[in-house]
Amino acid sequence: MPNARLTTPSRRGILAAGGALGLGAALAACGSDSKDSGSGPKSGSAKSGPWSFKDDRGTTAKSDKIPANIVAFTGVAAALWDYGIECKGVFGPTKTSDGKADVQAGDIDVDKVTIIGNEWGRFNIEKYAGLAPDLLVTTVYDTAGTLWSVPLESKDKILKLAPSVGISVYDRQMTQPLQRLLALAESLGADVKADKVVKAKQRFEAAAARLRKAAKAHPEIRVLVGSASQDIFYVSGTNLSADLEYLKSLGVNFVEPSEKAKKASGGWFENLSWENIDKYPADIIMMDNRTATIQPADLEKPTWKKLPAVKAGQVIPRVTEPIYSYAKCAPILEDLAEAIEKAKKVG
Repeated sequence: MPNARLTTPSRRGILAAGGALGLGAALAACGSDSKDSGSGPKSGSAKSGPWSFKDDRGTTAKSDKIPANIVAFTGVAAALWDYGIECKGVFGPTKTSDGKADVQAGDIDVDKVTIIGNEWGRFNIEKYAGLAPDLLVTTVYDTAGTLWSVPLESKDKILKLAPSVGISVYDRQMTQPLQRLLALAESLGADVKADKVVKAKQRFEAAAARLRKAAKAHPEIRVLVGSASQDIFYVSGTNLSADLEYLKSLGVNFVEPSEKAKKASGGWFENLSWENIDKYPADIIMMDNRTATIQPADLEKPTWKKLPAVKAGQVIPRVTEPIYSYAKCAPILEDLAEAIEKAKKVG
Protein backbone atom coordinates (compact mmCIF):
# COMPACT_ATOMS: atom_id res chain seq x y z
CA MET A 1 0.00 0.00 0.00
CA PRO A 2 1.32 3.46 -0.81
CA ASN A 3 1.86 5.95 1.95
CA ALA A 4 -0.14 8.88 0.62
CA ARG A 5 -3.38 9.54 2.52
CA LEU A 6 -6.66 10.48 0.98
CA THR A 7 -8.13 13.73 2.24
CA THR A 8 -11.67 12.38 2.16
CA PRO A 9 -11.32 8.61 1.96
CA SER A 10 -13.93 6.48 0.29
CA ARG A 11 -15.18 3.38 2.10
CA ARG A 12 -12.95 1.24 -0.12
CA GLY A 13 -10.01 3.57 0.44
CA ILE A 14 -10.51 3.46 4.20
CA LEU A 15 -10.55 -0.31 4.20
CA ALA A 16 -7.46 -0.57 2.06
CA ALA A 17 -5.47 1.81 4.10
CA GLY A 18 -6.51 0.96 7.59
CA GLY A 19 -7.06 -2.37 6.68
CA ALA A 20 -9.65 -4.64 6.07
CA LEU A 21 -10.75 -4.28 9.57
CA GLY A 22 -11.03 -0.56 9.68
CA LEU A 23 -7.56 0.36 10.85
CA GLY A 24 -4.67 2.41 9.62
CA ALA A 25 -4.22 5.54 7.60
CA ALA A 26 -6.50 6.05 4.64
CA LEU A 27 -3.94 5.23 2.01
CA ALA A 28 -4.58 5.81 -1.66
CA ALA A 29 -4.36 2.51 -3.36
CA CYS A 30 -5.86 1.86 -6.79
CA GLY A 31 -3.53 1.07 -9.65
CA SER A 32 -3.10 -1.44 -12.38
CA ASP A 33 0.62 -2.13 -12.76
CA SER A 34 3.45 -3.49 -10.74
CA LYS A 35 7.13 -4.03 -11.49
CA ASP A 36 7.42 -6.94 -9.10
CA SER A 37 7.91 -10.40 -10.48
CA GLY A 38 8.81 -13.89 -9.48
CA SER A 39 8.64 -17.42 -10.76
CA GLY A 40 5.55 -19.45 -9.98
CA PRO A 41 5.86 -22.68 -7.99
CA LYS A 42 3.87 -25.80 -8.60
CA SER A 43 0.25 -25.03 -7.88
CA GLY A 44 -3.22 -26.44 -7.66
CA SER A 45 -4.20 -30.11 -7.77
CA ALA A 46 -3.49 -33.01 -10.06
CA LYS A 47 -7.06 -34.31 -9.71
CA SER A 48 -9.43 -34.29 -12.62
CA GLY A 49 -12.64 -32.29 -12.86
CA PRO A 50 -15.22 -31.03 -13.32
CA TRP A 51 -14.92 -28.51 -10.51
CA SER A 52 -17.22 -25.91 -8.97
CA PHE A 53 -17.33 -23.80 -5.82
CA LYS A 54 -20.07 -21.45 -4.63
CA ASP A 55 -18.48 -18.43 -2.98
CA ASP A 56 -19.73 -15.90 -0.45
CA ARG A 57 -21.04 -13.57 -3.15
CA GLY A 58 -23.45 -16.30 -4.18
CA THR A 59 -21.42 -16.81 -7.36
CA THR A 60 -20.47 -20.30 -8.48
CA ALA A 61 -17.05 -20.62 -10.07
CA LYS A 62 -16.90 -23.52 -12.52
CA SER A 63 -14.27 -25.32 -14.56
CA ASP A 64 -14.04 -28.55 -16.51
CA LYS A 65 -11.06 -29.46 -14.35
CA ILE A 66 -9.76 -28.62 -10.90
CA PRO A 67 -7.86 -25.31 -11.17
CA ALA A 68 -4.10 -25.65 -11.22
CA ASN A 69 -2.97 -22.12 -12.11
CA ILE A 70 -4.36 -20.25 -9.12
CA VAL A 71 -3.78 -16.56 -8.48
CA ALA A 72 -4.83 -15.14 -5.11
CA PHE A 73 -4.55 -12.17 -2.80
CA THR A 74 -1.41 -12.72 -0.74
CA GLY A 75 -3.10 -13.51 2.57
CA VAL A 76 -5.49 -15.93 0.90
CA ALA A 77 -2.63 -17.61 -0.94
CA ALA A 78 -0.86 -17.97 2.40
CA ALA A 79 -3.88 -19.74 3.88
CA LEU A 80 -4.14 -22.10 0.91
CA TRP A 81 -0.39 -22.73 1.18
CA ASP A 82 -0.91 -24.02 4.73
CA TYR A 83 -3.26 -26.64 3.28
CA GLY A 84 -0.83 -27.68 0.57
CA ILE A 85 -2.34 -25.65 -2.26
CA GLU A 86 0.34 -23.46 -3.84
CA CYS A 87 -0.74 -20.50 -5.91
CA LYS A 88 1.09 -19.64 -9.09
CA GLY A 89 0.66 -15.89 -8.62
CA VAL A 90 -0.23 -13.44 -5.87
CA PHE A 91 -1.32 -9.83 -5.57
CA GLY A 92 -1.14 -7.67 -2.46
CA PRO A 93 1.66 -7.01 0.08
CA THR A 94 4.10 -9.88 -0.50
CA LYS A 95 7.67 -8.56 -0.21
CA THR A 96 9.02 -5.78 1.96
CA SER A 97 11.49 -3.23 0.62
CA ASP A 98 14.41 -5.42 1.71
CA GLY A 99 13.06 -8.38 -0.25
CA LYS A 100 11.82 -10.34 2.76
CA ALA A 101 8.35 -11.82 3.10
CA ASP A 102 5.65 -9.39 4.20
CA VAL A 103 3.69 -10.33 7.32
CA GLN A 104 0.72 -11.10 5.09
CA ALA A 105 2.70 -13.67 3.07
CA GLY A 106 2.86 -16.27 5.83
CA ASP A 107 4.98 -19.24 4.79
CA ILE A 108 4.78 -18.58 1.04
CA ASP A 109 8.13 -18.84 -0.73
CA VAL A 110 8.02 -15.27 -2.01
CA ASP A 111 11.00 -15.82 -4.29
CA LYS A 112 9.23 -18.53 -6.28
CA VAL A 113 5.71 -17.16 -6.62
CA THR A 114 4.89 -14.63 -9.36
CA ILE A 115 3.94 -11.27 -7.84
CA ILE A 116 1.54 -9.36 -10.08
CA GLY A 117 1.18 -6.45 -7.66
CA ASN A 118 3.11 -5.93 -4.42
CA GLU A 119 0.69 -3.59 -2.67
CA TRP A 120 -3.04 -3.23 -2.25
CA GLY A 121 -4.81 -2.39 -5.51
CA ARG A 122 -1.80 -3.01 -7.75
CA PHE A 123 -2.58 -5.61 -10.37
CA ASN A 124 -0.60 -6.14 -13.57
CA ILE A 125 -3.17 -7.51 -16.00
CA GLU A 126 -0.63 -8.53 -18.62
CA LYS A 127 1.39 -10.51 -16.10
CA TYR A 128 -1.81 -12.09 -14.79
CA ALA A 129 -2.89 -13.14 -18.28
CA GLY A 130 0.58 -14.56 -18.89
CA LEU A 131 0.06 -17.03 -16.06
CA ALA A 132 -2.91 -18.56 -17.94
CA PRO A 133 -4.97 -18.40 -14.73
CA ASP A 134 -7.60 -21.02 -13.95
CA LEU A 135 -8.89 -19.26 -10.84
CA LEU A 136 -8.63 -15.96 -8.97
CA VAL A 137 -9.29 -15.94 -5.21
CA THR A 138 -9.52 -13.05 -2.75
CA THR A 139 -11.53 -11.81 0.19
CA VAL A 140 -14.63 -9.62 0.42
CA TYR A 141 -15.09 -6.80 2.94
CA ASP A 142 -18.53 -5.45 2.11
CA THR A 143 -22.06 -6.54 1.27
CA ALA A 144 -21.63 -5.62 -2.39
CA GLY A 145 -19.21 -8.48 -3.04
CA THR A 146 -16.30 -6.22 -3.98
CA LEU A 147 -13.23 -8.37 -4.56
CA TRP A 148 -10.42 -7.22 -2.29
CA SER A 149 -7.45 -5.58 -4.02
CA VAL A 150 -8.86 -6.13 -7.51
CA PRO A 151 -8.81 -2.61 -9.03
CA LEU A 152 -12.32 -1.39 -9.75
CA GLU A 153 -11.30 0.37 -12.95
CA SER A 154 -9.94 -2.82 -14.50
CA LYS A 155 -11.93 -5.55 -12.78
CA ASP A 156 -14.05 -6.33 -15.85
CA LYS A 157 -10.93 -7.12 -17.89
CA ILE A 158 -9.47 -9.15 -15.04
CA LEU A 159 -12.59 -11.20 -14.34
CA LYS A 160 -12.95 -12.19 -18.00
CA LEU A 161 -9.70 -14.13 -17.83
CA ALA A 162 -10.67 -16.73 -15.22
CA PRO A 163 -13.40 -17.71 -12.74
CA SER A 164 -13.19 -15.93 -9.39
CA VAL A 165 -13.97 -16.80 -5.78
CA GLY A 166 -14.64 -14.25 -3.03
CA ILE A 167 -14.45 -15.33 0.64
CA SER A 168 -16.25 -12.89 2.92
CA VAL A 169 -14.56 -11.66 6.08
CA TYR A 170 -17.12 -8.92 6.63
CA ASP A 171 -19.41 -8.72 9.68
CA ARG A 172 -18.92 -12.32 10.78
CA GLN A 173 -16.69 -14.18 13.18
CA MET A 174 -13.33 -15.52 12.04
CA THR A 175 -14.50 -19.12 12.35
CA GLN A 176 -16.59 -18.63 9.21
CA PRO A 177 -13.82 -17.62 6.78
CA LEU A 178 -11.66 -20.31 8.39
CA GLN A 179 -14.25 -22.91 7.47
CA ARG A 180 -14.80 -21.47 4.01
CA LEU A 181 -11.12 -21.39 3.06
CA LEU A 182 -10.70 -24.92 4.34
CA ALA A 183 -13.63 -25.98 2.15
CA LEU A 184 -12.12 -24.19 -0.84
CA ALA A 185 -8.76 -25.85 -0.23
CA GLU A 186 -10.46 -29.25 -0.05
CA SER A 187 -12.23 -28.60 -3.35
CA LEU A 188 -8.85 -27.80 -4.88
CA GLY A 189 -7.39 -31.11 -3.76
CA ALA A 190 -6.13 -30.50 -0.22
CA ASP A 191 -6.17 -33.37 2.26
CA VAL A 192 -8.14 -31.72 5.07
CA LYS A 193 -7.83 -34.88 7.20
CA ALA A 194 -4.05 -34.76 7.14
CA ASP A 195 -2.43 -34.86 10.58
CA LYS A 196 -1.01 -31.34 10.12
CA VAL A 197 -4.44 -29.88 9.39
CA VAL A 198 -6.20 -31.78 12.18
CA LYS A 199 -3.61 -30.72 14.75
CA ALA A 200 -3.78 -27.08 13.62
CA LYS A 201 -7.53 -27.06 14.14
CA GLN A 202 -7.16 -28.67 17.55
CA ARG A 203 -4.60 -26.04 18.49
CA PHE A 204 -7.01 -23.30 17.40
CA GLU A 205 -9.82 -24.77 19.49
CA ALA A 206 -7.52 -25.08 22.52
CA ALA A 207 -6.39 -21.48 22.05
CA ALA A 208 -10.01 -20.31 21.93
CA ALA A 209 -10.73 -22.14 25.20
CA ARG A 210 -7.65 -20.59 26.79
CA LEU A 211 -8.61 -17.08 25.70
CA ARG A 212 -12.17 -17.53 26.95
CA LYS A 213 -10.81 -18.63 30.32
CA ALA A 214 -8.36 -15.71 30.50
CA ALA A 215 -11.03 -13.16 29.60
CA LYS A 216 -13.39 -14.58 32.21
CA ALA A 217 -10.71 -14.52 34.87
CA HIS A 218 -9.69 -10.92 34.08
CA PRO A 219 -12.84 -9.05 33.01
CA GLU A 220 -11.35 -5.77 34.20
CA ILE A 221 -8.59 -5.80 31.57
CA ARG A 222 -9.55 -3.45 28.73
CA VAL A 223 -8.06 -4.00 25.29
CA LEU A 224 -7.74 -1.18 22.76
CA VAL A 225 -7.12 -1.92 19.09
CA GLY A 226 -5.12 0.79 17.34
CA SER A 227 -3.25 1.72 14.19
CA ALA A 228 -0.72 4.49 13.68
CA SER A 229 -0.11 6.93 10.86
CA GLN A 230 2.03 10.04 10.98
CA ASP A 231 -0.86 12.35 11.82
CA ILE A 232 -3.63 10.14 13.16
CA PHE A 233 -4.13 7.34 15.67
CA TYR A 234 -7.02 5.05 14.72
CA VAL A 235 -9.07 3.21 17.34
CA SER A 236 -10.98 0.29 15.87
CA GLY A 237 -14.45 -0.81 16.83
CA THR A 238 -15.13 -4.51 17.09
CA ASN A 239 -18.14 -4.72 14.79
CA LEU A 240 -17.62 -5.73 11.14
CA SER A 241 -14.12 -7.14 11.76
CA ALA A 242 -14.03 -10.95 11.67
CA ASP A 243 -11.13 -11.26 14.11
CA LEU A 244 -12.44 -8.76 16.64
CA GLU A 245 -16.00 -10.03 16.52
CA TYR A 246 -14.74 -13.51 17.35
CA LEU A 247 -12.39 -12.34 20.11
CA LYS A 248 -15.25 -10.34 21.62
CA SER A 249 -17.46 -13.44 21.53
CA LEU A 250 -14.84 -15.17 23.67
CA GLY A 251 -15.29 -12.49 26.33
CA VAL A 252 -12.45 -10.05 25.62
CA ASN A 253 -13.27 -6.61 27.07
CA PHE A 254 -12.58 -4.28 24.14
CA VAL A 255 -12.56 -0.50 24.14
CA GLU A 256 -15.32 0.68 21.81
CA PRO A 257 -14.96 4.09 20.11
CA SER A 258 -18.01 6.30 19.88
CA GLU A 259 -20.76 5.26 17.48
CA LYS A 260 -20.86 8.76 16.00
CA ALA A 261 -17.16 8.63 15.18
CA LYS A 262 -17.40 5.13 13.74
CA LYS A 263 -20.33 6.14 11.57
CA ALA A 264 -18.14 8.76 9.92
CA SER A 265 -15.72 6.00 8.86
CA GLY A 266 -18.34 3.56 7.62
CA GLY A 267 -18.62 1.87 11.01
CA TRP A 268 -15.01 0.80 11.38
CA PHE A 269 -13.00 3.15 13.60
CA GLU A 270 -12.50 6.54 15.23
CA ASN A 271 -9.56 8.71 14.27
CA LEU A 272 -7.81 10.68 17.00
CA SER A 273 -5.11 13.29 16.87
CA TRP A 274 -1.94 12.30 18.66
CA GLU A 275 -2.74 14.91 21.29
CA ASN A 276 -5.93 13.04 22.17
CA ILE A 277 -4.87 9.41 22.09
CA ASP A 278 -5.49 9.06 25.83
CA LYS A 279 -9.25 9.47 25.24
CA TYR A 280 -9.91 5.80 25.97
CA PRO A 281 -8.24 4.17 29.00
CA ALA A 282 -6.77 0.77 28.16
CA ASP A 283 -4.65 -1.89 29.84
CA ILE A 284 -3.50 -3.64 26.65
CA ILE A 285 -3.03 -2.08 23.22
CA MET A 286 -3.10 -4.24 20.11
CA MET A 287 -1.33 -2.44 17.26
CA ASP A 288 -1.81 -3.00 13.52
CA ASN A 289 1.13 -5.14 12.42
CA ARG A 290 1.08 -4.40 8.69
CA THR A 291 4.06 -2.83 7.00
CA ALA A 292 2.07 0.15 5.73
CA THR A 293 1.49 1.36 9.30
CA ILE A 294 3.90 2.78 11.86
CA GLN A 295 5.01 0.09 14.29
CA PRO A 296 5.28 0.68 18.05
CA ALA A 297 9.08 0.47 18.03
CA ASP A 298 9.16 3.40 15.60
CA LEU A 299 6.69 5.62 17.44
CA GLU A 300 8.37 8.67 18.94
CA LYS A 301 5.22 10.61 19.80
CA PRO A 302 5.45 11.86 23.42
CA THR A 303 1.75 11.24 24.02
CA TRP A 304 2.19 7.62 22.92
CA LYS A 305 5.03 7.04 25.35
CA LYS A 306 2.93 8.43 28.21
CA LEU A 307 0.08 5.94 27.77
CA PRO A 308 -0.12 3.62 30.81
CA ALA A 309 -0.24 0.46 28.66
CA VAL A 310 2.85 1.59 26.75
CA LYS A 311 4.75 2.43 29.93
CA ALA A 312 3.80 -0.98 31.34
CA GLY A 313 5.02 -2.78 28.22
CA GLN A 314 1.53 -4.09 27.50
CA VAL A 315 1.49 -3.54 23.74
CA ILE A 316 1.11 -6.51 21.40
CA PRO A 317 0.66 -6.85 17.63
CA ARG A 318 -2.77 -7.05 16.05
CA VAL A 319 -2.85 -9.21 12.93
CA THR A 320 -5.17 -6.84 11.13
CA GLU A 321 -5.60 -8.99 8.03
CA PRO A 322 -5.40 -12.54 9.37
CA ILE A 323 -4.25 -15.44 7.24
CA TYR A 324 -7.37 -17.58 7.55
CA SER A 325 -5.86 -20.98 8.20
CA TYR A 326 -6.12 -22.65 11.59
CA ALA A 327 -2.34 -22.76 11.83
CA LYS A 328 -2.05 -18.98 11.48
CA CYS A 329 -5.10 -17.98 13.55
CA ALA A 330 -4.29 -20.10 16.60
CA PRO A 331 -1.29 -17.91 17.59
CA ILE A 332 -3.49 -14.80 17.44
CA LEU A 333 -5.67 -16.25 20.18
CA GLU A 334 -2.72 -17.61 22.16
CA ASP A 335 -0.86 -14.30 22.16
CA LEU A 336 -3.88 -12.33 23.34
CA ALA A 337 -4.65 -14.92 26.02
CA GLU A 338 -1.08 -14.67 27.32
CA ALA A 339 -1.24 -10.87 27.31
CA ILE A 340 -4.47 -10.85 29.32
CA GLU A 341 -3.17 -13.48 31.75
CA LYS A 342 -0.09 -11.38 32.49
CA ALA A 343 -1.57 -7.88 32.25
CA LYS A 344 -1.67 -5.44 35.12
CA LYS A 345 -4.59 -3.08 35.51
CA VAL A 346 -3.12 0.27 34.42
CA GLY A 347 -5.78 2.02 32.32
